[in-house]
Amino acid sequence: MTTAPPSGAPIRVLIADDQEMVRTGFRFFLDAQPDITVVAEARDGEEAVALARRERPDVCLLDIRMPRLDGLEATRLLAGPDVADPMRVVVVTTFDLDEYVYGALRGGACGFLLKDSGPTLLAEAVRAAAAGDSLVSPSVTVRLLSHITAPQAVAAAPVRPAQPTEPLTDRELDVVRRVALGRTNAEIAAELYVSLSTVKTHLSSVQLKLSARNRVEIAVWAWQHGYGQPGG
Repeated sequence: MTTAPPSGAPIRVLIADDQEMVRTGFRFFLDAQPDITVVAEARDGEEAVALARRERPDVCLLDIRMPRLDGLEATRLLAGPDVADPMRVVVVTTFDLDEYVYGALRGGACGFLLKDSGPTLLAEAVRAAAAGDSLVSPSVTVRLLSHITAPQAVAAAPVRPAQPTEPLTDRELDVVRRVALGRTNAEIAAELYVSLSTVKTHLSSVQLKLSARNRVEIAVWAWQHGYGQPGG
């Protein structure tokens, strides 16, 4: 996995979208952030894959519907389970369709964002991906998890963390429950009256025990095992 940028270094981003106005808008906003810089733009999936492999950005923002190679296939080539050194990909799309969400997560994406989510959430998704976290648009998160955890969907779920290699502690389960409810690390720390570093330590331990690649997979495990509801 591409390592996080050095402390103080800007997050290097690649933008791939077949619409020039979208690329320009994203670049304008992201370049205005003090901790983010756009290092490459691509007009289609093939160009995105080639540029990403050459530039090794910290985060790739990929549209889904692009010529020559769509964003889901580009995601698989850059971040899929067979990639030796996977990159951090956030899929940004106009289309709020379940098959796209499933395809993106199955392909290795660590975030899924709708274009109408707004610039603030876009920057948050970039920062989350760079830090090794995940961000999925709030408008699709609950539906995604409820579909994944329905009995008929469990076998076909796009991401299925394994059973824990060892039991989760009570405190780790407290953290997992809050991840499943969409809490940020800062919100979890405040609710549990612990430090941010303690939350990160618990999350690292949970990921290791579940063999989960990211926050989304932790949330899926939680919902599938009854920890996705308040008080679960």
